[in-house]
Amino acid sequence: MNDTFMKEKPVVPLIAGMALPMVISMLVNSLYNIVDSYFVAKISEDAMTALSLVYPVQNFINAVAIGFGVGMAAVISLHLGAGKYEKANTAATRGLLFSLFHGIVLTAGSIAVMPAFLRMFTGRQEVVNLGLEYSSIVFSFALVIMTDLWFEKVFQAVGRMKVTMAGLMCGCITNIILDPLLIFGMGPVPKMGIRGAALATGLGQAATFAVYLVVYLKSSMSVRVGRKYLARDRDVDRKLYAVGIPATLNLALPSLLVSVLNGLLSAYSQSYVVILGIYYRLQTFLYLPANGIIQGMRPVIGYNFGAGEKERVKKIYRVTLLMSGGIMAVGTVICLASSGNLMALFTDNPETVQAGGRALRIISMGFIVSAVSVTSSGALEGLGKGVQSFLISLCRYAAVILPVAFLLCRIFGPEGVFHAFWITEAVTAIIVYVGLRIYCADCKKVI
Repeated sequence: MNDTFMKEKPVVPLIAGMALPMVISMLVNSLYNIVDSYFVAKISEDAMTALSLVYPVQNFINAVAIGFGVGMAAVISLHLGAGKYEKANTAATRGLLFSLFHGIVLTAGSIAVMPAFLRMFTGRQEVVNLGLEYSSIVFSFALVIMTDLWFEKVFQAVGRMKVTMAGLMCGCITNIILDPLLIFGMGPVPKMGIRGAALATGLGQAATFAVYLVVYLKSSMSVRVGRKYLARDRDVDRKLYAVGIPATLNLALPSLLVSVLNGLLSAYSQSYVVILGIYYRLQTFLYLPANGIIQGMRPVIGYNFGAGEKERVKKIYRVTLLMSGGIMAVGTVICLASSGNLMALFTDNPETVQAGGRALRIISMGFIVSAVSVTSSGALEGLGKGVQSFLISLCRYAAVILPVAFLLCRIFGPEGVFHAFWITEAVTAIIVYVGLRIYCADCKKVI
């Protein structure tokens, strides 16, 4: 496929065409997360609590894989836009090498820290045991996750969004089919409980890897890996991590946030920890369509920036912002209208359903305005501005929300934590708006 279409095709149909496969795959992926949580919740509320407590570490592993992949894709897209194909191949090859190294380190490290990590948030040995059963299996697939994300970002960098859609959908469908089979058992398949949920997740990721590998080996594309590109290139390595590290921190910050908020909420009741865990699974469904659009935008904005098409870069950003805002408006309506029903999918406890429904309505007040921060962060990553993107996420996940949550929970109890979400989104959007105007006025480079 000739990648020059990214600077030749009209912006609106280009973004829509690039984003649609990602939106579909993200929706399927979010459906998997909800189905996975639904089946785990049928085991017991303790199992759901264990899943919620493991989530931050699981999210950190994904953050490293996705964040480094975002950095690699940005470098590849910028070099392709500038016509530097050898540099693009070097970025892909070196990126694969680093991804494999990350996977090995994270497999060993995450399994080792889990016993102490779980005991930080619960004194119930049954919850700890369930968390260890789940995490020991699911973290064993960290190397597969890293490789999956390497393939995904390379395909995205060259505009092959339909390939990533096919890979993600195959993995998610595999997971959805295996979940009830492995959790509850059927015929010769033994009942595995929460271990079955973890194994289903890992096998789904392996299915995605198989799809990507077959397509890569059987198709021709403008970016390829090779032994001759393995030689150390300090410029490429620096660029990979200059965007990859901030992007990883962007995605890892929610893990820090969830861990701190779990600590605040656990002082009131375990039910609030469950509510927060359920919200983050629902958030996957609500935010991932918007994130799918942003993933479609990143290679396009990077390619055009590398090609020197500054006015086109601005238009790409604005179109993406409108699309993201529209999706978040739909998510707001859904949460306001069906918050209780959504919570009831994951717990039979009426008190948890009632409190969770109110929490979801409160948090959803910040969905629409969050489009400003999410779109701006993604655009800056695509432009290779990793540090600026990280500063936005730092506001959303630490610098603003943590002190606000700490203060409000002292005044209003656990509901104060949930009010901190929409307050943070509003404050961060204002900071982003002012910051981008100042930045653009000074350097005349970006949106």
